[in-house]
Amino acid sequence: MVTNVDRIQEYIEKLSKFNSTPGKGITRLTFTKEDRGAREYIKSEMVKSGLKVYEDAVGTVVGRLEGEDKFAPVIMVGSHFDSVKNGGKFDGAAGVVMGLEIARVIRENNIKLKHPIEFVAMIEEEGGRFGRGLFASRAAAGKVTREELYNSKDESGISIAEAMKEFGLDPEKIYDAKRRPEDIKAFIELHIEQGPILEKKDKDIGIVEYIVGLNQIEIVIKGRPDHAGTTPMNMRSDALDAASNVISKISSIAKKVGGGTVATVGTLKVLPGASNIVPGEVIFSVDIRSKDKDCIKKVKDEICSLLQGICKEKNVKYTIEEKIYVNPVKMDENIVADFNDICNELGFSSQPMLSGAGHDAMIMAEITKVGLIFVKSKDGRSHCPEEWTDYKDLQKGIEVAYKEVLKLGGVISYGN
Repeated sequence: MVTNVDRIQEYIEKLSKFNSTPGKGITRLTFTKEDRGAREYIKSEMVKSGLKVYEDAVGTVVGRLEGEDKFAPVIMVGSHFDSVKNGGKFDGAAGVVMGLEIARVIRENNIKLKHPIEFVAMIEEEGGRFGRGLFASRAAAGKVTREELYNSKDESGISIAEAMKEFGLDPEKIYDAKRRPEDIKAFIELHIEQGPILEKKDKDIGIVEYIVGLNQIEIVIKGRPDHAGTTPMNMRSDALDAASNVISKISSIAKKVGGGTVATVGTLKVLPGASNIVPGEVIFSVDIRSKDKDCIKKVKDEICSLLQGICKEKNVKYTIEEKIYVNPVKMDENIVADFNDICNELGFSSQPMLSGAGHDAMIMAEITKVGLIFVKSKDGRSHCPEEWTDYKDLQKGIEVAYKEVLKLGGVISYGN
């Protein structure tokens, strides 16, 4: 293989040092000192590969390798470098490292390409700080609004706009991050599988054919906070009583809709949050995913109908806010075919896959052709400290991506 597994390991290990929760997994949230340290490291490695390095209007790190035809559409390569709280060191970082290693191999072999290549390290894919995932790719697709920047806040009440300013970015220039479809030939992403299929089937590479659609909503139920000892049960407006009745039925709704549809309540906040006060407000999230957008709609509609009935019965009010909606996405058929051919050429076994996780590729597919490959996750674990991918497995994925980047980029010459 032309890539260097020791260097790949070094990239991953060094990125994992930029972490606010050592010993408890990786926490690298957007626009924090850990973010700053990671991006400066990524930039330094890009410079070593002779790339022109800059940050776009939302803080995505870009390392550009000019092609022989400077006006040809660019090939974008990469993933995200933010993390969930207490996550693992491979999620997102594996795809950023893919870009760093491909750039280094191209430089070492003095390969000249027709098309420019942009190696990207994207931010806030997870939504771990502001609850607005796929942020950088949505900005590239022109889907981030000024209102989102000022209204979306972290747990400390800091808005995205405020955090951007503190970080040296101008939120008023958000639309400068938008990319024109005619300027991008393709987007290639590598990611850990975050599931058990490749390991259980003993396959080297997962070739993604579809990414599920994703709808994340926030539900707020408002009742009235009262004394827990002096308020009779039949005179309460208990927000948690209503919320628990809704939440307990969401799983069965998803199962009834079927088609592989899943629904998850991942966050729950109870206010005022005291043992001797009837809960006056409950805020919780619902994450709905399916390869069929009609199934997503059915689940959401049933949740809304359920909310209406239960909240009326419990004498409370509710609101629903849509945080993210992305349609199911089909990967580019030609790139999928290329990945299959490359795996056969290299002697790697492969598995066609449906991605149940959201990725920046699903947003980039709105403006360009997209290819996404997976590498094995040990025991299918991810978003936890136990997340692990063998470095030789990661190297295989990077080899496949490297071959595809050369094909898309149009090799003009090798070596001197």
